[in-house]
Amino acid sequence: MKKIGAHFAELGENIDYLHCSADENSLDGVVLTDRSIALIDGTSPHMTDPITPGAVDRIVNLGEFWNEEGIKTNKEEIIDLNEECSEWYKIAYNYLNAAKSVFRSLEGVYDKAIEYSEIYKAAADIVDREYSTYDISLRPGRERKRFASAITANGVISYPETLFRNMKKVYIINAPVGYANSSLMTIIKEGAIYRGFDVESFYCSVCPEEKIDHLIIPELKIAFTTVNEYHDIEPWEIFTEEESSGETVFLLPEIYLIDLGDYMDAVSIEKNAPLIESLGEEFDILLEKAIKCLENAKTRHLMVEDMYIPNMNFTEVGKTAENIIRELMEK
Repeated sequence: MKKIGAHFAELGENIDYLHCSADENSLDGVVLTDRSIALIDGTSPHMTDPITPGAVDRIVNLGEFWNEEGIKTNKEEIIDLNEECSEWYKIAYNYLNAAKSVFRSLEGVYDKAIEYSEIYKAAADIVDREYSTYDISLRPGRERKRFASAITANGVISYPETLFRNMKKVYIINAPVGYANSSLMTIIKEGAIYRGFDVESFYCSVCPEEKIDHLIIPELKIAFTTVNEYHDIEPWEIFTEEESSGETVFLLPEIYLIDLGDYMDAVSIEKNAPLIESLGEEFDILLEKAIKCLENAKTRHLMVEDMYIPNMNFTEVGKTAENIIRELMEK
């Protein structure tokens, strides 16, 4: 997938890389957005079957290129390591669920302090500034749900700066860890959708049900990003590269800074400061414990991989990638 993605990226095409949350250096998928073509890992734990096999979808079976007899010599060890890996994942998810509960407690404290009337005013100002020239559409836009960060064996990994290339405006929203920021993001998102614009919503890896960390409206080239200690970004990290007179020019978007701390009751925050600090520490501890368990799971997974690698014909795998590239170039 990396080889295929790199080929089309070198041609200047738009590529979306779907990183594996278990190992951010591996890919679960590559989307050739200009061609509406996706290559995805269909193996466990994200098994996927083709919807229209043969007619539209194709299965690439890399199992054709392994030495089955060689793999079987490590059968018992592979089974044991896979079971250990699964157990470490279960413990990690238990810690993550506990961290999520602490997050919800923090959210409750901030919810009591937030002045929602000010949040709604801020949202109304943004809607008026960005959408006032557009009518409500008879055909609403669509929401694409994604993730820009993940809790991995190497910690919390985030790629927010890769989202905002080619943006003309970026709103940087400073929000404390534990505040969901759902009200502001939801109003902005729905305002765009009602006016017929597609949006890309990037959800929180701790609370993916409703918490949006980042929001992009591609057609308007406007983005909204939430920053905190786990996914921070500086204004000068957001830029677009363009060629001008044979030289590379770096263009910065128009930046708006919003600090949600300005919309919170200072007395309430000060009163609950010890509780906020305590909950924040508990959240960090639980998250670190989860990450350690994910690290243990990854170690077992890599040990299994080491048993497959000598029994894999990578020359044939490379040829398959080249054949796929040739097929896609003809589409």
